[in-house]
Amino acid sequence: MVKKSRIVAFFVIIALLGGIISQTVMDTAKGINLGLDLQGGFEILYEVNPAEDGSEITEETLQATVSALNQRVNVLGVSEPNISIEGEDRIRVQLAGVEDQQTARELLATEADLSFRDVDDNERLSGEDLEENGASVGFDQSNQPVVTVTLRDGNAFGEVTEDILNDYSPPNNRLVIWLDYEEGDSFAEEYQQEEPKYLSAPAVNQPLYHKNIQIEGNFELEEAEFLAEVLNSGSLPVELEEIYSNAVGASLGEDAMEKTIFAGFIGIGLILAYMMIYYRFMGVVAAITLSAYIYIVLTIFNWMEGVLTLPGIAALILGVGMAVDANIITYERIKEEIRSGRSIMSAFKSGSRRSLSTILDANITTILAAGVLFYYGTSSVQGFAVMLIVSILTSFLTAVYGSRLLLGLWVKSRIFNKKPRVFGVKESEINEL
Repeated sequence: MVKKSRIVAFFVIIALLGGIISQTVMDTAKGINLGLDLQGGFEILYEVNPAEDGSEITEETLQATVSALNQRVNVLGVSEPNISIEGEDRIRVQLAGVEDQQTARELLATEADLSFRDVDDNERLSGEDLEENGASVGFDQSNQPVVTVTLRDGNAFGEVTEDILNDYSPPNNRLVIWLDYEEGDSFAEEYQQEEPKYLSAPAVNQPLYHKNIQIEGNFELEEAEFLAEVLNSGSLPVELEEIYSNAVGASLGEDAMEKTIFAGFIGIGLILAYMMIYYRFMGVVAAITLSAYIYIVLTIFNWMEGVLTLPGIAALILGVGMAVDANIITYERIKEEIRSGRSIMSAFKSGSRRSLSTILDANITTILAAGVLFYYGTSSVQGFAVMLIVSILTSFLTAVYGSRLLLGLWVKSRIFNKKPRVFGVKESEINEL
């Protein structure tokens, strides 16, 4: 007697699954962060040099530099930047979706070493005397943009201005404000230039014992905002020398993504067509579980806030192959059991049990390989490895347990009893083993 309740349960599960996927798949896909190769952007490889002669580049120095760069990238509003250490003295920065590459390059490499000096270039105060995140943009009385800076100690600034008044007479009673002062720079020389390297050189007419000061420099609003952001992001502990850069246009990234997705759809479509033709009803179940697999992988990847790259898409499609392989192993075992003369129910149980160890071995070895790639790889290789591990684990759950659940509902309903052709087995093949 056919147990219709199991068939109804099958369609209820399919309806729920289809409803969830149709309602959420677009939001899930849009929420995934795309990598540099899919949405455009650029990457820079820096060689890290000591800021001072005699100092060495250590692991702690590189980590501090990465932290400073991460803070600066946040200013750009870049989602999921990839900043990684390579070797002993290199740092690779990958910024996806950045259109103004020149501004980003300047923001990353600017040392942000603010200093207050007299006209003889003697340092009176340094960037360490600034309060954290104490720089902002304001406007003077003529509505000209200025950068306001909050110092840690107002008395120290007052003493500096008082010393300037005591040491110098007009017009040399100036406090020169430098950004990234280098050895050999000279106020006397820069003062003659049309665009001097220093930011401003206001005259000191009285001691100023307060913490809030203004940096005036005939800034445009964008220039003032950029300076405030650089100061708030802190100074770099090293010097960065750009040795390689690669820009990927947004159109090239979109073109690559469209071609990859199109190829993926063609490949997956051919696989599903083959499964349904060769394995009949079991192929239909495989198509359902593969659709669930793709949706679950994208959902997990979105939840992990991962960055999807071309290698990541390749790992996703490779996971489809692993899932199909698991299905084929199970279905072939079931067909062998049917050919040996077992009943459909008995063949399903025996085939599912005997195939499990083989599928488990294949997945474990692939996960081990992905783990090695992640441990020794860098950037896109690690992204490929993460996506591959997620894909394998998901394919194992959907291809083994998902497929067993859905197929088991039909088999246990007894509707396929004595109907081996539904499983792709001809009556003439039974008992031939």
